Amino acid sequence: MTDSPIPKFLAYLEHERNFSVHTVRSYAADLAQFARFLSGPGEGEAAAEEATAEQICRVTPLDLRRYLAELRRADYGRATIARKLATLRSFYKFLAREGLVERNPVSTVRTPRQEKRLPKFLEPDEIERLLAAPKGDDLLARRDAAILEVLYSTGMRVSELVGLNLGDIDPIGEVARVRGKGRRERLAPLGSYAVRALDRYLAARAEADVRDAEAVFINRHGRRLSARSVRRKLAKYLAIAGLDPSVSPHTIRHSFATHMLERGADLRAVQELLGHRSLSTTQIYTHVTAGRLKEIYESAHPRAN
Repeated sequence: MTDSPIPKFLAYLEHERNFSVHTVRSYAADLAQFARFLSGPGEGEAAAEEATAEQICRVTPLDLRRYLAELRRADYGRATIARKLATLRSFYKFLAREGLVERNPVSTVRTPRQEKRLPKFLEPDEIERLLAAPKGDDLLARRDAAILEVLYSTGMRVSELVGLNLGDIDPIGEVARVRGKGRRERLAPLGSYAVRALDRYLAARAEADVRDAEAVFINRHGRRLSARSVRRKLAKYLAIAGLDPSVSPHTIRHSFATHMLERGADLRAVQELLGHRSLSTTQIYTHVTAGRLKEIYESAHPRAN
């Protein structure tokens, strides 16, 4: 075997499975790391590419356990190790289907037990402070206010937010068409605050020098805003609001889901709003709200303690 099967697998993920560019890059990085492990120490990047072309199809479960042990020694977290193993599981399943290996060597390797970590979220009053942080009436201030309002109003991912096009916004129906993971589309309702913030921003945007005409959110040069820029802006407003600097756009997504459930939203409705393929992914928020109810009970009931 002379050609590595890795590029073929990545092309399959992108073109047949419709995985996002970001997800495909993540798979590519995991597989490149595994390839370097297979090539042996001290042989370099180029040698790893050649070596794995020959070795990759005769990997054994023992090789995989050695690799997991190497990751643990390198102090990778359980969640990261589990993700890397999931990448290899999908990869070797693909190779088996293509007839390049007789059996999937990952099938007998157990995924490391995961630590149960509840999603971090902001309290409603903290969200209010964050949403009030952008000040000013220029294009960028209006844009930042609209970004924060839309993130909290819809619970969308930051990648989905920056991918919005003008045609995705329906101001009359007060919804946005969102392209999520696997290029699945969903409709996200926009609350009245988000609609007003978007109206103010789009009015200013109409007067600006725009180079990416389709993009909803643009940078100061008129081009589509990047996810990294959104994270930088969020950090700025967290500091202004005096909030935890470790909060990320995904924390706002968690806050959206938690607040919806706390106010009586149906779990399946929240699943649809978040764009989760499986209800089990959404169910982690029920643990959050159950814990919150327990706190309220213990603080309010006369005979709780």
